[in-house]
Amino acid sequence: MEYLNENVMIGSSGEGDDIDVSTATIESQLIALEERYKELPENVNLLDKAFMELQMARLMIGLDRHQESWSIARQVFDIFIHEQDWEKAVDACDVLFLSEQEGSIGALGQGIWLAVTYPIDPELTVALLQHVIEETPDNSDGAAVAAATAVYIAELRAEDDKKDNLLFFANQMLGQVSRRHSDIETQEQFEFWIEKMELSDPSKFLVRLRNVVDVLVQDDWWIDRDELQKTLPVN
Repeated sequence: MEYLNENVMIGSSGEGDDIDVSTATIESQLIALEERYKELPENVNLLDKAFMELQMARLMIGLDRHQESWSIARQVFDIFIHEQDWEKAVDACDVLFLSEQEGSIGALGQGIWLAVTYPIDPELTVALLQHVIEETPDNSDGAAVAAATAVYIAELRAEDDKKDNLLFFANQMLGQVSRRHSDIETQEQFEFWIEKMELSDPSKFLVRLRNVVDVLVQDDWWIDRDELQKTLPVN
């Protein structure tokens, strides 16, 4: 899967060599992309150009060029919002979060709001919710809400050929959150925990997700949520 962190263990032997190889690969990919970018015609489509810039920003994260990555991703985010390309806007939020700058947590919250509001790639949505789980304490109810939302999104939006893998991943996340949150070990305990936490009813946990998003973003919204909601088929 493209966006999700599926690594459970980090190998100890040869790890340094692997990092060197990975860095060299990323550097070569970035150089090739920059060369293609320089050759773009003046009349290139604005979205195509912005997406290429976003790809470069994502590669820069792997080279620890975090501030450069942030600067690029923040600029193209506004372009994607203006052009109503919601999926690429969320992709930009993912890069902004990974760039580990002062506004990264707020970017994550805005990405989650867009990802749940609009029917974008469910894997990307689950990836942002995974970030919430990784960033919150073990006893955080917000992590449980994020994991439940991930399962819901995977079930609702994933296409048939990808649904099984994504749903399995999301359910694994939910199980891990239950263990760290309340030391859940058995299926009976898990089912009781789900009901106690009100994680089986989307009308309840999605409201709580909005609260999580508000905590992440605070007052630093880059989008007008009210205006965007007015354009939705169902408000």
